Amino acid sequence: MASAGANAPSAGEYISHHLHHLQNHHQTGPVDFSVINLDSIFFSVVLGVLGCWLLWLAARKATSGRPGRFQAAVEILVEMVDSQAKGIVHNAQSRKLVAPLALTVFVWIFLMNFMDMLPVDILPWINDKTIGLPYLRVVPTADLSITMGLSVGVLILCLFYNVKIKGLGGWVHELFAAPFGDKWFLYPFNFAMQIIEFVAKTVSHGMRLFGNMYAGELIFMLIALMGGAFALNATGIALFLGHIVAGTVWTIFHILIITLQAFVFMMLTLVYIGQAHDAH
Repeated sequence: MASAGANAPSAGEYISHHLHHLQNHHQTGPVDFSVINLDSIFFSVVLGVLGCWLLWLAARKATSGRPGRFQAAVEILVEMVDSQAKGIVHNAQSRKLVAPLALTVFVWIFLMNFMDMLPVDILPWINDKTIGLPYLRVVPTADLSITMGLSVGVLILCLFYNVKIKGLGGWVHELFAAPFGDKWFLYPFNFAMQIIEFVAKTVSHGMRLFGNMYAGELIFMLIALMGGAFALNATGIALFLGHIVAGTVWTIFHILIITLQAFVFMMLTLVYIGQAHDAH
């Protein structure tokens, strides 16, 4: 017991190791765009393919008769997303792309969030016993680069629809004429406010998802530490009970969080694209 305790990492070392990404090279500064989090890319791509396959499977096996549970669940999800898209994006032609996009965003983010429901140490332990990679983080949405990448993608779509719906000239005029009015002396203030709005929406869109998932991941690690402390202390039965109770309660609550965060990201995507269709 004492030997195991002597070789075990401290709480800080345990959390630091679990929060470290598998990267192409070590980050040397606060901002380093040459660093690639390979684990986040791997899991996000795999889960994206899985989400598309599940939707394709539901469409391929769809029947006009009595649907199965899987088909019924997908149909409910599709109808929910379609109704939200109709209420926000009023251009029927745009909805042909926006509605499927919103559905894909919801499913993809939900699957990435759901990785947080796996036991904290299960995939790192499998990795340690098989491939032996030095680090492995399995929740892509707890990586700021992934969530900000998603929000920047939404920003690009917003810029695209601003130009498509209003025309390049109309959008440029809106940048300088709104929100304070079409007066030449207000142009700098209007343009500054428009840029601030785009930046604020993009940053908050990505940071909201990242913050919630990062906090959830960290709480699961703290709960896991309670179980580890019990294993190293034969008299710490209270830690064992706390580990079980806290883990169960937080897991149940976190199911709501991961679903809600996927829904919020999808809804904000629809809202921002819908705003791109509106003229000021």
